[in-house]
Amino acid sequence: MIDLYYWPTPNGHKITLFLEEAELAYRIHPVNIGKGDQFQPDFLAISPNNKMPAIVDHAPADGGAPLSVFESGAILLYLAEKTGRFLPADLRGRAATLEWLFWQMGGLGPMSGQMGHFNVYAPERIPYAIERYDSEVRRLHRVMDKRLSESQYLAGDEYGIADMASYPWIGAYSKLPADFDAFPHLHRWHQAIAMRPATQRAYALGPTVNPDAGKPLSEEERGQLFGRR
Repeated sequence: MIDLYYWPTPNGHKITLFLEEAELAYRIHPVNIGKGDQFQPDFLAISPNNKMPAIVDHAPADGGAPLSVFESGAILLYLAEKTGRFLPADLRGRAATLEWLFWQMGGLGPMSGQMGHFNVYAPERIPYAIERYDSEVRRLHRVMDKRLSESQYLAGDEYGIADMASYPWIGAYSKLPADFDAFPHLHRWHQAIAMRPATQRAYALGPTVNPDAGKPLSEEERGQLFGRR
């Protein structure tokens, strides 16, 4: 049994994508980041960076005590190694998967998040910041499109954890859709993943956990999310 500490954000979706694909038994513990659940001592004990998602594996491979893992990329890698799925065993396939997984963690995720912040959540419009992050995310989409013109998925011919990490960040903000007309290979990849039954099950969890998604943030929620505590 996996305990998943989760809120339906792009980083949270990464883990439900894997768990649903692998058909692992898990239970969700909602972490309402708008109310500050991420700062509670019990959560900080397993996720010291006060960010979700995090997991606790009650059946780790070494047979020892329950094991906690935080940071979405680390969780995906841990689960892939635990199950032997979605991470190639051969040297070159594994290297390619890790390249694109860390590319997402270091680039696509953070840059898309900043794009969303300055376009959607910032209390004032800062043209330089908006242009900076819009341009960088478009560059990253171009990198993806080029890669996906050469292979079915990011790391090769098989769906894997690099795709699970990247998929939730494409069109994460309804007001900022990806330019699929300019990036047809990215569009093909995105559609293929969206049609997977596990993807649909994973995303169906969102409204049940947070039925208020999409509503304007309150001042309290802004303070919890953006550091004005």
